Amino acid sequence: MSIKVRLIIMNFFQFFVWGAWLITVANYWFGTKGWDGAQFGAIFSTMGIASIFMPTLCGIIADRWLNAEKLYGILHILGGLTLIVVPMVNNPISFFWVILVAMVFYMPTIALSNSVAYNALKKSDLDVVKDFPPIRVWGTIGFIAAMWITNLSGSKASENQFYIAAIAAVFLGIYSFTLPKCEPQRETSENKSFIKLLGLSSFKLFANYKLALFFVFSMFLGAALQLTNAYGDVFLDDFKLNPIYSDSFVVKYSTIIMSISQISETVFILAIPFFLKHFGIKKVMLISMIAWVLRFGFFAYGNPSEGLWMIILSCIVYGMAFDFFNISGSLFIETSTDSKIRSSAQGLFMMMTNGFGAIFGSVVSGYLIDHYFTTATGKDWHNIWLTFAIYSLVIAIAFAILFKHKHNPEEIKETITH
Repeated sequence: MSIKVRLIIMNFFQFFVWGAWLITVANYWFGTKGWDGAQFGAIFSTMGIASIFMPTLCGIIADRWLNAEKLYGILHILGGLTLIVVPMVNNPISFFWVILVAMVFYMPTIALSNSVAYNALKKSDLDVVKDFPPIRVWGTIGFIAAMWITNLSGSKASENQFYIAAIAAVFLGIYSFTLPKCEPQRETSENKSFIKLLGLSSFKLFANYKLALFFVFSMFLGAALQLTNAYGDVFLDDFKLNPIYSDSFVVKYSTIIMSISQISETVFILAIPFFLKHFGIKKVMLISMIAWVLRFGFFAYGNPSEGLWMIILSCIVYGMAFDFFNISGSLFIETSTDSKIRSSAQGLFMMMTNGFGAIFGSVVSGYLIDHYFTTATGKDWHNIWLTFAIYSLVIAIAFAILFKHKHNPEEIKETITH
C-alpha cells in the first residue's frame, strides 16, 4: 500500500471521529437531554481548554521522547474509550467533564496527524505543499461521511453518535501503529539549555514578529471557526419554530445541509497549492477572512424558502474560509520552522486556534447571545450572524495592515531557526 493511501486512511478517520458528534451534539443536549442552554457553550470550550496545553505538550513529547505516530495512536485509543462513557452521563456538569477528558485526548491528535503526514511525505521525497492537500481532503470526506451516517441513521439526537465516534477512534488508534516512524529529533550536543532540555524551544517563535502576529490572528480566526461549529446546526434547526418552515427540508436534514460546508472544503483544499504559490500566505489568509464575512453574512439573511440559496452559498464559502486559514496556516508553520520543533510548532498553532481562539469565541459569543440576542421568543439569529460578520471584517482589515509578508513565488519555504 502506497504511503499516500496510508495517510489518506489516517486523515479520513481522524476527522470521522470528530464529525460523528461535533455538529449534532447540540441536538443531543437540547433535544434528548433537555438541559439548560446557558451551559451549552461550556461544551465547546472543552476543545479550547484542551487545546491550550495538550497539543503543545504532546508536540514537545513527540519532538523529544516518543515517536509521534505511537503517541497519536495511544491518544486515539484513550479518546475512544472515553467517548463510550459519554452516554452514561445524566447531568450537564458530569457531561462537561467527560467531554473535556475526551478532548484532552483528541485535540492534540490534529497537530500530530500533520506532523506524521509531513514526516512521511518528506521521507518519501514528496512535496509537502503539493502532495499534502489532496491527502488532507480525505479528512474532510471522513467528516462528511460521519455527519451523514449520524443523520441518516437517526442518531442526530441520540447517544449513538458517541458510539460511532468511539469505534472509529479505537480503530484509528490501532491503525496508527502501522504508520511510518516519526522519530524524535534529539539534540546531539551535551551542552543543552534548560529550554531545549524540556523541549520548549518552539515558544521562541513568539520572538519572531511575523510568526507572533500570525499566531495572534490565528487565535481570532479560531474564534470564528468555533462560532459556526457551535451554532450552525442549531440555527437551521430553530427554523422549526416558524410554522412556515417547520416541515422544510432544512429543518429535517439540517446536518446534511451543514455538510455542504465540508463538501466545499474538498474543493478548496485542492486549490491551496495554486493559491499559495501564486498569491502567498498573506493574501490567502485575507481571502479566508473575507470568506468568513460572507459565511456569517449569508446566514444572517438566509431562510429555508426564498433565502435557501444564501444558506447554501454560506456553506460553500465556508470551505474557503476554513481551508485557506487552517490548512494553509499549518503548511506555513511547517515551512517556516526548523524540523527539530516541527511537532511542537504545530502544537502552538493548535493552541492559538483551537485553544485560546475556541475559548475566546465560546465565552464572548455565549455572553453576547445570552445578554443581547435572546428574547422570550428565541434567539435573534439575524443580528447574531451580522455581529459575527462585522467581527470578521474588522479582523481582516487589521490583518491587511499589520501582517507584513513578501511573497516569493519561487521559494515558498522560509526556514526560521532562531
